[in-house]
Amino acid sequence: MRHRDIDPFDAVPDRPVRRRPRRPRFDDEPEPARGGRLTEDERHRLARLREDAYTETALPGGADRWSTWDMGGHGPAPHPAWVVTDLGALDTELGLLRTGKEADVHLLRRGLPDGSRECLLAAKRYRGDEHRMFHRDAGYLEGRRVRRSREMRAMRNRSAFGRNLIAEQWATAEFAALSRLWTIGAPVPYPVQRVGTELLLEFVGDADGTAAPRLAELRPTGAELRALWHDLTAALEVLAGEGLCHGDLSPYNVLVHDGRPVLIDLPQVVDVVGNPGGARYLARDVHTIARWFAARGLGDDVLAPGEVLAGLRAAARLP
Repeated sequence: MRHRDIDPFDAVPDRPVRRRPRRPRFDDEPEPARGGRLTEDERHRLARLREDAYTETALPGGADRWSTWDMGGHGPAPHPAWVVTDLGALDTELGLLRTGKEADVHLLRRGLPDGSRECLLAAKRYRGDEHRMFHRDAGYLEGRRVRRSREMRAMRNRSAFGRNLIAEQWATAEFAALSRLWTIGAPVPYPVQRVGTELLLEFVGDADGTAAPRLAELRPTGAELRALWHDLTAALEVLAGEGLCHGDLSPYNVLVHDGRPVLIDLPQVVDVVGNPGGARYLARDVHTIARWFAARGLGDDVLAPGEVLAGLRAAARLP
């Protein structure tokens, strides 16, 4: 056999192939649904878990982890006074708030070990490898590119690595949208920080951990119904003034706290000017939410969805 015909990667027949033993997993490290490369943020997150597992046997007060404030990105500055930024703070899981198609939201308490400062946070965790297909990712990925062609192939083929990348991009998009909307005064939760596919957001609810209800869970009437409609359309006007619309607005992604609406689930915020379908998304948002109010008895003389839409188009400077 000629030397150039020898494949250096062929196994030698009479020599067994030696495999590296698998690393044992820690109790708090999730078992992957299948093999695949990790995204960069996920690799750093798991490294932090391993570091904590090596250095700590039990966290004070039964907490689940040390604060992750020194990791990932932070929300707009100046940070609200209620946000606990101390690196010596502890995060404690208090339960599941709600589950969705792409993410689950958990209640988290972040506070100092002596109890002198603490705050409640909503931890939104996008699913990656175990979630087969994102509900809206086809439209979301269109026109968005990553630098490496292998990553684009992984996302297109929905490999384990590709789905983790998609989850990370959804989290990044929502954090950026919330940061921008908070800055312009839109009624959205304050985005505290993002680490990988986890968003830590302002908890919208009561101090005892009772979450604010979704609009779909309420049965407002009379003056309360009219006030909610006017507040909600005013919120849409704030977005339109920035050339944006929610893109997936429904009674299920509007919370009502202290009688005021709060917009949530915003990774797919649409640029109504730059997106070819922007005007269609804007109209869909208005008509979807108007149907809900009409079904609760609000008349067309108050709703006037055509006038509302025209006003939003003018605010967004659409022709």
